[in-house]
Parts: sequence; C-alpha cells; structure tokens
Amino acid sequence: MDWKSKIDKSWTLFLDRDGVINVRLIDDYVKNLGEFEFMPGVLDAFKIFSEKFGRIIIVTNQQGVGKGLMTLKDVDVVHDFMVKEIEKQQGRVDKIYVCPQLKSDPDNFRKPSPRMAYMAKHDFPEIDLEKSIMIGDSNSDIEFGRNAGMYTILIGNEPVKTGPDDKFESLLGFAKILK
Repeated sequence: MDWKSKIDKSWTLFLDRDGVINVRLIDDYVKNLGEFEFMPGVLDAFKIFSEKFGRIIIVTNQQGVGKGLMTLKDVDVVHDFMVKEIEKQQGRVDKIYVCPQLKSDPDNFRKPSPRMAYMAKHDFPEIDLEKSIMIGDSNSDIEFGRNAGMYTILIGNEPVKTGPDDKFESLLGFAKILK
C-alpha cells in the first residue's frame, strides 16, 4: 500500500514557504506584503490539507532578516496576512517556524538542519515525524525532511541532489491525490 493512502489526522504536514506557498523572488526575498503572491491553487490545497492532516506546520528560512533587508516584524506581517487568507478559504496553519539566521552563523537552525521539526515536536508532542511529510521546492527542504525522518515531496522542477519520495508540479497537484 502506498504511504500516501495511509494519511489521516494522525499525520503532520510540514511545508516550505517561498516557492511552495508563495511565488519565490529570484535572488531576492519577500520583504513586505506588496511582494507576497500566492502560488496558483495554494488556497484550495490548504482547504484539502486541513481536512486530511492533524497538524500543518510551515518551516521557512528567512535569511533576509539576518542580512538586515527586513525585520522579523516584516515577516510576521506577511505571515499574518498569509494565514488569514488561508483561513478565509477554510484552511489552517497550526504554527510557523522561521529561521532568520545567516548560513554563516555558527549553530544556526536553518534547513536542512532538522531543528525546526524538533521545535514543532516539542510544541506539539503528538507529532510523529515518521508520519510526517515535508513539501519543499529545494534541496535543503528535501534534506530537512530526510534529516527529520519524514517523507518528502518536491514541488516544481528544481534539480535536487537528494531524491524526494515523490514530485508534483504544484501544491494543489499533491492535494488533489488526497481527496
């Protein structure tokens, strides 16, 4: 039996943000609300995910904060808007974990480090990482999922070194197979 057919409310969905939920800005960061744009079908996907998964967690590296291009408050404004729009469409997000550190910071918890997954497990002890899925659009997302013992799904066509468990063109493409 395919692991995707076993998904129920005991499962947790982890998602990257940029390039999965919203349009990724090439060689830039979403620094304010004016630069945030949902990817097509994302709001519909979250409605389906909210019916299927017990927990929905977003894990995002936001190095632009560490570079001084934006503040954590700027990130919070974007996230507040994003969550409200998801909720308007009967979706939900249980928590968002943000790593504002630079890659060069010692002891940072940026993906692919699994530390944001462990933070989520600490906050929601019922999370079983072996019954969790990480959806991302980059190698660091797939490695993050692997490092935490999750199933992994790659969205889009970005070449990755670490092979995901499955690939889909879009978040909605994955959501539709769960219906």
